[in-house]
Amino acid sequence: MCGIFGYLNYLVERDRKYIIDLLIQGLQRLEYRGYDSAGMAVDGDEADEVFLYKQVGKVAELRKLIDEAAPDMTKEFTSSVAISHTRWATHGQPNPINCHPHRSDSENEFTVVHNGIITNYAAIRTFLIRAGFHFESETDTEVVAKLCKYIYDSNPTIDFTNLAKLVVKELEGAFALLIKCVHYPGELIATKQGSPLLIGVKTERKLKADFVDVEYAAAKASLLPLGSGKRGPASGAPASLAERFSGLDLRKSQSRAFISDGVPMPAEFFFASDASAVVEYTKQVVYLEDEDVAHVHDGELHIHRLKHVQGASSIRSIQTLELEIANIMKGNFDHFMLKEIFEQPESTVNTMRGRIDFANERVTLGGLVDFLPTIRRCRRIIFVACGTSYHSALATRAIFEELTEIPIVVELASDFLDRRTPIFRDDTCVFVSQSGETADTLRALEYCLERGALTVGVVNTVGSSISRNTDCGVHINAGPEIGVASTKAYTSQYIVMIMIALVLSEDRVSKQARRLEIIRGLAQIPRGIERCLAQDKTIAAICRDDFDGAKSMLVLGRGYQHATALEGALKIKEISYIHCEGILAGELKHGTLALIDEQLKSVLFALKDALYPKTCTALSQVIARGGRPVIVCHEGDDNFAGGKFEGKPVKTLEIPETVDCLQGLLAVVPMQLMAYHLARLAGFDVDFPRNLAKSVTVE
Repeated sequence: MCGIFGYLNYLVERDRKYIIDLLIQGLQRLEYRGYDSAGMAVDGDEADEVFLYKQVGKVAELRKLIDEAAPDMTKEFTSSVAISHTRWATHGQPNPINCHPHRSDSENEFTVVHNGIITNYAAIRTFLIRAGFHFESETDTEVVAKLCKYIYDSNPTIDFTNLAKLVVKELEGAFALLIKCVHYPGELIATKQGSPLLIGVKTERKLKADFVDVEYAAAKASLLPLGSGKRGPASGAPASLAERFSGLDLRKSQSRAFISDGVPMPAEFFFASDASAVVEYTKQVVYLEDEDVAHVHDGELHIHRLKHVQGASSIRSIQTLELEIANIMKGNFDHFMLKEIFEQPESTVNTMRGRIDFANERVTLGGLVDFLPTIRRCRRIIFVACGTSYHSALATRAIFEELTEIPIVVELASDFLDRRTPIFRDDTCVFVSQSGETADTLRALEYCLERGALTVGVVNTVGSSISRNTDCGVHINAGPEIGVASTKAYTSQYIVMIMIALVLSEDRVSKQARRLEIIRGLAQIPRGIERCLAQDKTIAAICRDDFDGAKSMLVLGRGYQHATALEGALKIKEISYIHCEGILAGELKHGTLALIDEQLKSVLFALKDALYPKTCTALSQVIARGGRPVIVCHEGDDNFAGGKFEGKPVKTLEIPETVDCLQGLLAVVPMQLMAYHLARLAGFDVDFPRNLAKSVTVE
């Protein structure tokens, strides 16, 4: 949710047109995260001037607003700072006032962009109003800009780093911030707590080191008396800001990565919520960690922390992105979602590459090797996830239990936290997330770490918070997923969890035949998905003839296909806005059957597994009550020969047959295509559905 993109150039000449175009392009790369308005702050024509542009709607509307304002696009900047943002409303309706960046005053002394939610903003706002500040917006972010000005006005000699630290110490909740100020030209602050933020680095000469040193304070500063329930001065009158910093012995040094041999080194810095926004400019990035305060000035990046934690890393690695710009472009497809659906034959291969040796029928997961004995001895395995990731865990629960004979629990992260679920030291907790930044899943991870459980991450995004904070894990290697409705991440997560079950059971002699069957089945999955995709036109025709205009739908599945039904229904809800429910077919008689009539549209999975006879019984019950479901069945199933079932006409979608526990990998593809075509028929924006965001970074 929301997207941040910032740019700082040092001794690199850029005109205003280049800078604005760069910000617009960066925001467009982040559109998939979901937003309702956009804005930017760039250096003005005078030294202490900032131009602020904010607009409701798409980034294209912001571009139009800037063109109408007609700033001097030819003005050159040797050094400059620019910040921009796409907002997903949490406090206040989408309008230009509530849009980011937010400012400290009418002169734009401090401008701020922010992802996340500041939970104690009301207390800070009350304090600042009493101090004489007037608020323009309804947002929680504006308190940050005004708090910056309050601190600066109290002590104009304070440096930017220390000012930012005082601000950050007052904030509670989740946030990623960029702070720009006219009093510190050519400087920018970036800090995070719970929301993702990275810094891309581009220099003319090679950096002296592949890391950035972490600088920290040896003593704590007192907090401001904001009445927010946080610690203030111990006794007596509140200390002045200067006094508060008198004991703050900052360990400062020249960043070893940016040692310049006495000659200033031209550099450009790119700040973003996601690597997709910076990859076309640089592949050298630093991922900030929670409570990092990054300060860029004089062409150098410094990372500060207020306290030094025993055992914590004293550096931040400069990592090289493996992402390619072509991977985040639509190519020949109309939408990212369709592209990602059709990428699944390739993405599933990438998930298995280097991990499954099909020739020798062996599975190796390097990220888990050292922890396998611990996991095998655990009391239970608890999967924690949200949305599509939850469904992928649910889809593999049965095979996990069958192969490992360990009790498996699958939890929705928000409910897991609400119940304060008991967790024990001999539990293994698996956290599944495409982005690795999902707020509820991250909070659940923190909860389990506090209780001493072994934590495992299953994520797509390298360097994400979940991948960094878990004890071990597996990257799904699905590649960038831009469409809000997750598709290829689901199939890759599914395969990764099947592989984990295979690895955990490799020492069980009684399970070897079943394991070999699954490994051989995995080898055929990419080809099976291709055959499902070949039915795209057939599925489009079914959507047009049978489902167009539907107000409500049911998707029925049993056994391994219950999760497929849930995931298919979610896809339809997400992008076509049709009320759609995934139903366990075994529960039909416990209420759902009352809904069945000639008008209700439905899809039913009737695949040849151990529960096939029971599924056919459910189908008979639906047809007997006038229902006419579209049936997803195996190719050549005699029960549906000639387009009839028990003598009554039915419409079918045939998919290849595979191992029962892998069938969901193929069965979900028609549902993904069905959701896509229903949304197209309704004229909706497939990639950016209303009210939704790709990366849910707030609770």
